[in-house]
Amino acid sequence: MTGERPGPGEAVDGVLVALADPTRRQLLDLLAAKGEATATTLAERLPVSRQAVVKHLAVLDAAGLVSGRRAGREVRYAVRPAALDATARWMAALAADWDRRLANIKRVAEATERDLR
Repeated sequence: MTGERPGPGEAVDGVLVALADPTRRQLLDLLAAKGEATATTLAERLPVSRQAVVKHLAVLDAAGLVSGRRAGREVRYAVRPAALDATARWMAALAADWDRRLANIKRVAEATERDLR
């Protein structure tokens, strides 16, 4: 990583790209349930190799969804909820905007219907 923080839109993009893969979603579920785990431990629970798990964890890390900390010879991974929370807030704001638009359409349609009577 370059040390530069992505902008809000880029952060959401990274999270959505990372979550698009079902294996990465499974990894997040496992980490959320376990709290912390190594790539080896995670690979034992999935139908993919340890190397594939490490690559998926790198994508999740780049998106800000997990972090790894060295513990002796192992790297222990844990969920970092901030990026997921920010993406959920963005999605909630988007949904609220659509709700407002639909409410306006409904109001106009009902007013037009009343005017036609």
